[in-house]
Amino acid sequence: MKTCNCISCKTKLCASKVPIFSALSKEDIVKIVSKIHHYEYKKGEPICLEGELSDSLIIINNGKVKLTKITKEGKEQIIRLLTTGDFLGEFSIFSDNETYNFSAYALSPVNICSLNKEDMNLILMENPEISIKILKEVSQRLMQTENLAQNLATNDAEIRVANLILELSEKYGKVNGNRIEIKLPISREDMANYIGVTRETISRKLNKFQELGIITLIGNKTLIILDKEALMDYI
Repeated sequence: MKTCNCISCKTKLCASKVPIFSALSKEDIVKIVSKIHHYEYKKGEPICLEGELSDSLIIINNGKVKLTKITKEGKEQIIRLLTTGDFLGEFSIFSDNETYNFSAYALSPVNICSLNKEDMNLILMENPEISIKILKEVSQRLMQTENLAQNLATNDAEIRVANLILELSEKYGKVNGNRIEIKLPISREDMANYIGVTRETISRKLNKFQELGIITLIGNKTLIILDKEALMDYI
């Protein structure tokens, strides 16, 4: 990690990328940006580690991040994938001495914008509607966690893989006609860890979906959904 000036971030008003700040005026956004600290992370670097003190709202200005926990068996479990405009550390805003209950790692070169607790509290006092948006986002994440738990509870690997592809399409997919192109942010190994199957199972199920004409794979980095309805039939 290193600090950076983020000249382009300041001119483009990085905070405006975050949905919880979307209703604010340009003047308010400028005030927020003036309080932000900027950091750069290389691919693979930890942004935060489980158990560390959480005292800032961390905004992903650019890049991809995975949140992970270590299971009792010592394996990494991915619990959420984040991208540009997402944030973490929101619980520290509403409580004292909060610690991270996950670790966050850069999946690509990442630019981070960080607001410390004191500055964020002042912003919330002046703009209470942001608190409501944060709570809505937390509720949405709880729903996603419940969906992940439900997905992991099924023994049907094809359902797990179909759910994963659809989730990746929502966060990283680009619509091109009747197709959705996904630049995969994680490796086959990470995909397997995320949904609790083996790497071999991931590869086998992806190949099956390709043979059925539901998706097409371009190397290990690109997946194109050809028939979204067929994927949704699995869930």
